[in-house]
Amino acid sequence: MNRCLYYILTFFSLFSFAQQTDYVDFLEIHPLIIVKMDEGKVSGNLMVKLKILKDVDSIYLDAKNIKVTSKVYDDDPTSFEPILINFNVENDKIWFISDFEKGKTYNLLFDYEASPQKALYFLKRKSDWNVWTQGQGKYTSNWLPSIDDVNDKIQFNLDVIVDNGYTVVSNGELQNVNYGPNSSMWQFDMQKPMSSYLVALVVGKYGKQTEISKSGIPLDYYYYPEDSLKVEPTYRYSKQMFDFLEDEIGFAYPWQNYKQVPVHDFLYAGMENTSCTIFSDAFVVDSIGFNDKNYVNVNAHELAHQWFGNLVTAKSGEHHWLQEGFATYYALLAERNIFGDNHFYFELYESAVDLGRQDIAGKGTSLLNPKSSSLTFYQRGAWVLHALRTLVGEKVFKSAVKNYLEKYQFGNVETSDFVKEVERLYGKSLTRFVNVWIKQKEFPVDAAFGLLKNQSTFINEYLMVDCQAKSSKCSEYLKYYVSDEAKVKVISQVPELVTTDTFKHGLKVRQAISQYVTKIPEKLKADYESLLDDKSYITVENALYNLWSSFPEERAKYLSKTRNIIGFSDKNVRLLWIVLNLSTPFYQADNKQGLYEELVGYTNERYHADLRMKAFQYLDLMRSCDTRCKSNLENAKSHHNWRLVKFAKELSEKLQNKQ
Repeated sequence: MNRCLYYILTFFSLFSFAQQTDYVDFLEIHPLIIVKMDEGKVSGNLMVKLKILKDVDSIYLDAKNIKVTSKVYDDDPTSFEPILINFNVENDKIWFISDFEKGKTYNLLFDYEASPQKALYFLKRKSDWNVWTQGQGKYTSNWLPSIDDVNDKIQFNLDVIVDNGYTVVSNGELQNVNYGPNSSMWQFDMQKPMSSYLVALVVGKYGKQTEISKSGIPLDYYYYPEDSLKVEPTYRYSKQMFDFLEDEIGFAYPWQNYKQVPVHDFLYAGMENTSCTIFSDAFVVDSIGFNDKNYVNVNAHELAHQWFGNLVTAKSGEHHWLQEGFATYYALLAERNIFGDNHFYFELYESAVDLGRQDIAGKGTSLLNPKSSSLTFYQRGAWVLHALRTLVGEKVFKSAVKNYLEKYQFGNVETSDFVKEVERLYGKSLTRFVNVWIKQKEFPVDAAFGLLKNQSTFINEYLMVDCQAKSSKCSEYLKYYVSDEAKVKVISQVPELVTTDTFKHGLKVRQAISQYVTKIPEKLKADYESLLDDKSYITVENALYNLWSSFPEERAKYLSKTRNIIGFSDKNVRLLWIVLNLSTPFYQADNKQGLYEELVGYTNERYHADLRMKAFQYLDLMRSCDTRCKSNLENAKSHHNWRLVKFAKELSEKLQNKQ
């Protein structure tokens, strides 16, 4: 084909870019992928099954920085041999050029390779590889030719070849594992279509435990081999939440199984890939860590996305709340089933406060603004559903949600699609509701608080308790009947009212004491020391620092008591302990240089971003960021995690200005 004709065809195809779904339906993408971990690349071959809806002379797959390494053929079953298809790779797309005929199905075959800079990440965890994907916002087409448009849903069945000793996790059901001398091939079957951003691939060293849901769905919980004792606290309530959401939503879980897998240095808290949630290993916790930083909400949120986002997907960013708002709301309902009504209403209260503050700061937006904040999409979206359920009643609401899912399953939606389903059953117009709760820029904070006051005596009590202006009632609040949340509020406002009796309350109250009572009176010393025994790494961290600061003569005692406590995955207690030890000249129980080396070591790229940032912060605070520290800081500027990159650039500039 001559160059001029190619550009004419390309121009025509670009002109009709947004309408490609009118011309072609991509049915299945079946790749055989070789993961070359030492090289940071993938290669393999692709079978793309598609049906032509209208006669067209060119179609495309998105393929960012992907190289096609073979000719392209159509494996036409009516032909004696595959038919050669012309192609070009340009503008991050593979263009297939032919006389594609309406009603005909094509099976395109070709080889490719990619060295992705994003969307597929090759990381070392300790000495082993941990490879994982993040498609939403990063585009699966960086490592797998596919379709970026969320409105084109495709069945993906991945075959993946990796080195022996590694586990592969992907969408759908694992059909088979074929082992060779040095590598193994893992074959997955998805069965149902999904948007390309939901394709998942994880390669790592993992163990697995499985539960079966009430409806018979396998629930697979992956874990690092050394974390077998953390499986229960990490995945606590998983089956209960799965069973609850199936019942609450009223629509059976739509995929073959459900897998959850932690990965090293993930970009976000979690990602709801179809049937395969990937989440940050920062949520892998022991039974103590569970009390402060558990996976329950993220777990429920990503699970709810399997219906709201994966089964039914928003057509565009304007309707993104149909995914995030629904997932946030149903996660709250799942938590309500576990932790009770007071927890549910307090979460709604806190989100209403945050939304109100956002408006005061001039950053509030309509829920239909595609540039809205996460706070708007998630929390305001959840509030819309809570308010709507209250208005139309539970029966109408639940029936409308079920009908909405049944009608649009494996399809794409916009806000009006859901609203119409509710209106149809409610029998009244929701125009005013939509204008106030969805369309207007300001969050209806007064209406939200009105709902909370009508629905929860717990919230009424919490709002009543206020000690900004001190009164005689404040000390009584800490002694008697009000909730722990209200007591925390009082302690935050008037910490000087804390007495020995206040320490007798629960974990939340004691944690508030560690947070707000920073200068410890001698009369509370013994009670405060008991905080070092609490089942809370946050409380222990706060208490250790405050005791060390308040009672210099007792520093050796506090360091000895907490020397073996690590804390969360970011080693919050351990890092503080090292810094306090190094800052205690006469405490000679450890090798000071060895502790300093340990602290600097945590800035290395082998550790995850949160731990590295904490280590950098402490070294900066101590004015001890040496050559190795600065070298690791420079390395952090090219990390895949934008938070670490931003942090590293700011700290580097700060250190340069000090010179």
